[in-house]
Amino acid sequence: MRVFVTGVAGQLGHDVMNEVAKRGYEGIGTDIASEYAGAQDGTAVTRMPYVQMDITVQEAVRQMISEICPDVVVHCAAWTAVDMAEDEDKAEKVRAINVGGTENIAAVCEELDCKMIYISTDYVFDGQGTEPWQPDCKKYRPLNVYGRTKLEGELAVADNLEKYFIVRIAWVFGTNGKNFIKTMLDVGKKYNTVRVVDDQIGTPTYTYDLAKLLVDMAETEKYGYYHATNEGGYISWYDFACEIFKRAGYDTKVVPVTTEEYGYSKAARPFNSRLDKSKLAEAGFELLPTWQDALNRYLREIEY
Repeated sequence: MRVFVTGVAGQLGHDVMNEVAKRGYEGIGTDIASEYAGAQDGTAVTRMPYVQMDITVQEAVRQMISEICPDVVVHCAAWTAVDMAEDEDKAEKVRAINVGGTENIAAVCEELDCKMIYISTDYVFDGQGTEPWQPDCKKYRPLNVYGRTKLEGELAVADNLEKYFIVRIAWVFGTNGKNFIKTMLDVGKKYNTVRVVDDQIGTPTYTYDLAKLLVDMAETEKYGYYHATNEGGYISWYDFACEIFKRAGYDTKVVPVTTEEYGYSKAARPFNSRLDKSKLAEAGFELLPTWQDALNRYLREIEY
């Protein structure tokens, strides 16, 4: 199986490439930089073929993917800076990446009749209520630019392809990039007390575990919409911060605050990021380990 992975300089793309290599498949990675700009840690992703590609340039995308002729494209590349996406001078670029880039890739996948795995987000929903969101729920009401553009990306895939997986994830952390865990550990070194919101509820997702699931999917024809986070139950960011400090051996005090008390941010955040993952089990896919187990492994991986 030949797998083409976009966004390999990011957390998830990096781990997908490594998982592809572990299974003995042929992997080709791409990102916007002329040379691979992710972690240079001797992992498989740094040794496998890398090509520069701007996903917003339609003809470049068509030519590159047509030449590679993959069996599956795992589309991890995206604009993910949620607050910055709200800036008027960034709107065109965010849309070009999250919508236009996805449309470009989907069009070539349709031409080549190859599978596409599109990584989406809980932000396509409005985050209201307390019930977990179902993967086939169509009650989309994204609260911000990031969510709206990721939803439009979803529709570009679903409206043009039959061989697709749309996988919504939330609260992502991995070794190759910035994330909430690294931020908390850095803040915990500098301050005795931190304030963390306790009214946004969801479940963390370790990209190392998610990458395994995505390659599992690529090996099948069980197409459709899925939700994927680690198991272990739903928690708040406050709960997550407390557990991070506990397991890292920090004495940092965590003060729970509401989103309103925490302060203004440019982009509205969903309060309810609960994602129902039961469809994974129904389709025969192995559920991800608990987030508690994932956190332990991650802290060991980054040597905390």
